[in-house]
Amino acid sequence: MGRVTERRRVIRIRDGAVSTRPDTLVAEEPLEIRLGGKPLAITMRTPGDDFALAAGFLVSEGVLASAGELANIVYCAGATGAGTARPWASPHANEAEHEEEAGSGGGNNTYNVVDVRLAEGVPVPDITLERNVYTTSSCGLCGKASLDAVRTSARWPLDTSPDTPVRIAPATLSALPDRLRAAQRVFERTGGLHAAALFTTDGELLDIREDVGRHNAVDKIVGRAVQQGRLPLSSCVLMVSGRASFELAQKAVMAGIPVLAAVSAPSSLAVDLAVETGLTLVGFLRGASMNVYAGEHRLALGAAAATD
Repeated sequence: MGRVTERRRVIRIRDGAVSTRPDTLVAEEPLEIRLGGKPLAITMRTPGDDFALAAGFLVSEGVLASAGELANIVYCAGATGAGTARPWASPHANEAEHEEEAGSGGGNNTYNVVDVRLAEGVPVPDITLERNVYTTSSCGLCGKASLDAVRTSARWPLDTSPDTPVRIAPATLSALPDRLRAAQRVFERTGGLHAAALFTTDGELLDIREDVGRHNAVDKIVGRAVQQGRLPLSSCVLMVSGRASFELAQKAVMAGIPVLAAVSAPSSLAVDLAVETGLTLVGFLRGASMNVYAGEHRLALGAAAATD
């Protein structure tokens, strides 16, 4: 999609030498998400996978849990048939149609507003008082939810039994950051994107999305899964390129993902949520080193784990 990156003039200084050159930057634009025609949220995102982003966002909000609960998603303000997504459609088909329409002069649509319509009979929550409707590319849903709200609204409680079938070896986890980095195509050109990837417990890459906002990348991952009817993601590992905030832990729990791994630090509230819900939370995953903050029963630690 052409709007993922943009070119800007930059003055480059290297070892005292000054030159000018074009530089490739990651695009950042607002996306307004509407629910049944009513404004719900505005997020700063990298254009692309907008329908998946909206669907994944609604999963994390507890509004959606399956493709059958989603009627369609449309671009507003002049979108034609190419701007409509059915939950059972290929996640790539709509992007291709979108690009073709945009390239052929298909109107003045900015493609920065989407409207989600729920299937008949699916309750529409009262969205007027529950949340701050503006989110940024860096902070996610600041100050929105409590631990109790996430725990009680999760559709698929995580298995907290020590005999859980979801097991992953530390050596497998150690390989995920390099696999994530190798699959980041736009990061190679811009250096300005977060990424989220879905892996099997054997380390096989299932999907990867990039975005200027780490929470948007996760929403795109989850949204594509709900479009394909794959929720809950109960046998998967979610790997993120930055820190593990409360919002990312929340999104993992709401999608039924049992393991969240991050290359950087978790927040205290993310750890609290992981302990409350049974999520396996791994931070500072770099090479063979990592910190396990919760849910260690899913890791094959053997007798090596010591207790302070």
